[in-house]
Amino acid sequence: MNFYEHTVIAKQNLSQKDVDSIEKKYSDLINNNSGKVLKIEKWGLLNFKRKIKNYTKGYFLHFKIEGEQKTLEEIKSKTKLDSNIVRFLTVKYKNIDLKTEYFSKNKTQ
Repeated sequence: MNFYEHTVIAKQNLSQKDVDSIEKKYSDLINNNSGKVLKIEKWGLLNFKRKIKNYTKGYFLHFKIEGEQKTLEEIKSKTKLDSNIVRFLTVKYKNIDLKTEYFSKNKTQ
């Protein structure tokens, strides 16, 4: 099994209920395709430096997962077809850090 970080950017005009349903949809998709969601970070509504498809903001959801190549292919194919997703990025890691949250609301630095 490999470790991945999958970041999804949803449209800015979605309601919180829609964002929660996207989170549930992808976590169920991962768990049903021989994968395991280790952690989900909700980074919230963040501004873009440049417009992406005429959007200036987006809801960021960051999944830390463990899975196989089959899991990754299924996630990518479903994400490409989802009309509520503006962009996504998947990165493979040898080891994954579950402690650090870069966009947490309570920064202790």
